[in-house]
Amino acid sequence: MSLPTLGEQASIAPSPLPVAVIQKLQAILGRLIANNRLEKCISIYIEVRSLNVRASLEALNLDYLGISVSEFNNVSNIEGYISKWAKHLEFAVKHLFETEYKLCNDIFDRMGLDVWKSCFAETAGQAGILAFLQFGKTVTESKKDPIKLLKLLDIFASFSKLRLDFNRLFGGAACTEIQNLTRDLIKNVIERACENFWELLVQVELQRHTPPPSDGSVPRVVTFITDYCNQLLADECKPVLTQVLVIERSWKNEKFQERILTVELLNLMKAIELNLETWSKAYEDAVFSYVFLMNNHWHLYKHLKGTKLGNLLGDSWLREHEQYKEYYSTMYLRESWGKLPAFLSREGLILFSGGRATARDLVKKRLKSFNEALSFNEALDNMYKKQSYWIILDKGLREKTCQVIIQTIVPVYRSYMQNYGPIVEQDPSASKYAKYTAQSSEKMFDLLFHPKRVSHGSFKMRHSNEKFDNKVTNHYRNSPTVK
Repeated sequence: MSLPTLGEQASIAPSPLPVAVIQKLQAILGRLIANNRLEKCISIYIEVRSLNVRASLEALNLDYLGISVSEFNNVSNIEGYISKWAKHLEFAVKHLFETEYKLCNDIFDRMGLDVWKSCFAETAGQAGILAFLQFGKTVTESKKDPIKLLKLLDIFASFSKLRLDFNRLFGGAACTEIQNLTRDLIKNVIERACENFWELLVQVELQRHTPPPSDGSVPRVVTFITDYCNQLLADECKPVLTQVLVIERSWKNEKFQERILTVELLNLMKAIELNLETWSKAYEDAVFSYVFLMNNHWHLYKHLKGTKLGNLLGDSWLREHEQYKEYYSTMYLRESWGKLPAFLSREGLILFSGGRATARDLVKKRLKSFNEALSFNEALDNMYKKQSYWIILDKGLREKTCQVIIQTIVPVYRSYMQNYGPIVEQDPSASKYAKYTAQSSEKMFDLLFHPKRVSHGSFKMRHSNEKFDNKVTNHYRNSPTVK
């Protein structure tokens, strides 16, 4: 929700009273004092002015300020609430409470600083400033979650932006409650933000002991951490996080090192790399592990190149992951589809007079075995069935991989069938042997590695004795069928 426009503010924010009205109120105040009715006057003033401010705030629809901790933990659009909170707090402080501050000073200034400051403090408290502070407290008391770090930094940035206004409006003994609540809130925000930040590395390391994705794709924690680190390095976020870390270190009487943020982010990426190495070894099928590593090294290269995190890691780091992708792509092809052309051996198929029957039997056997020896069709079917569950998320990498498979298999198969296909085409059971055409096999390979409909779990903070599940759940897969 955006801040009200200037036109809307005219109908929401109370307008300063004209000088003539102020003078009349001061005259009335003088008579009430003379009749010992000052306390009653102040009480009525606070009630009326606080109701006026509350009416203005209600126009902003602030129901979310009363959300409970348990509700907060389950709210999916909490980011939107905190964004609203920051805008609404700024509007309330700079327009509503600023006006009340000036009005109290204008009317009760002659009564002394203590009186008008106390009057303003009561008005602000009853009008709703405490609800804004309570909302911030609720944020700090909610469950740990990496995304909360960014929102806590938003809260800290909001208070930093309004620091001078808060000190001026709510300074002095009369606003002690507001001061204490604000001070405690900022302290909790800093502590919770730092806890979330330092906990990130622990959470990444915990992920290392979970199974890798069952489809060989990029684990949620990898995409989350790379995106998250870039957010922390963003121009609007990095200075705030640095300031928070500086304050936390000062409380512990520890010197803040300029590179502490950089070092921690680099440690996070080292942990991600170690996780990938560990997960790759968890696959029983070496070929499957090559696809997993190809996916992830390409993700790190492509999605970090040109980003702030990529610049921090350096060109040599990025090139290394690009080279790893190429290496595992080569290994994948060599150890899987690269072995199929050998099934289409031409040995013994030199046709000569009286040898057609022998050649036909050899072609049949190589296309579809009669015995235990594996044929081309069986090898292709088995490999395709197994790999139809594997995923390459990046479209460019997926298309390139499929093209390499096609270039490895289809030309050899087409040539073989052109030369020897006619030998078995006259056979009554020819479809058993000439199962695919070159065109149908090419279309079939193009269907490999496409993302299926999946539901990924979110990456959330857990205690160190709990486990994460890196596997993709709720797969709705159907093996592609080529006819």
